[in-house]
Amino acid sequence: QVQLVESGGGLVQAGGSLRLSCAASINIFSIDAMGWYRQAPGKARELVASIATRGGTNYADSVKGRFTISRDIGKNTVILRMNSLKPEDTAVYYCNANRLGMDSWGKGTLVTVSS
Repeated sequence: QVQLVESGGGLVQAGGSLRLSCAASINIFSIDAMGWYRQAPGKARELVASIATRGGTNYADSVKGRFTISRDIGKNTVILRMNSLKPEDTAVYYCNANRLGMDSWGKGTLVTVSS
């Protein structure tokens, strides 16, 4: 199992930006895909963005054009840059790693966007 440690959540006003980081315990090239999910109170966990080993990315429609997922290979870290944040982006954000068909999850980091 991959150990994942998230950082970078916090409180921001609508229209602001935040940067989330997820550090993996192993070389991220050995991970098939990494991504960020979020779960708002009373709602199901949903995919926000993912990045595959070869660099292909996928985004939820609700964040396209505002969020960008990338990798810092030297630090085995996946980064989620979030711009133009909206109150509806408020949620706990979880880092995910899928390797050999198995999912690993971080503990989550809270993002709160005030109106």
